[in-house]
Amino acid sequence: MKNKSAARIKRHRRVRKKIIGSSDRPRICVFRSMKHIYAQAVNDLDGTTLAAASSLLSELPSVEGEMAGKKKTAKAVGKLIALRLMNKGIKKVVFDRSGYLYHGRVAALAEGAREGGLEF
Repeated sequence: MKNKSAARIKRHRRVRKKIIGSSDRPRICVFRSMKHIYAQAVNDLDGTTLAAASSLLSELPSVEGEMAGKKKTAKAVGKLIALRLMNKGIKKVVFDRSGYLYHGRVAALAEGAREGGLEF
């Protein structure tokens, strides 16, 4: 019987063989914990992080103060990383879901990034 996290890591490695971020089109990778969600834009060719956002930041809109759900917070994180990338002149990205299924908080983060102006 497989461990859930081991299966996710296996999926993540399989997908990462094909997805590569560059300075023109960085890779947005997502990490989801039980309470928070994190996203960062990575240039794999240089090994640098161009922008990052998480649900721990105080810069998030008022969603954090309310008793809003995790999906709304994830959407706000997506909008925040989109804003940070747009300020750097980056509009096109590659979305790396890190082996997570594309639903719930991961899909909400992607939707927020699209609403922020990013193209996947």
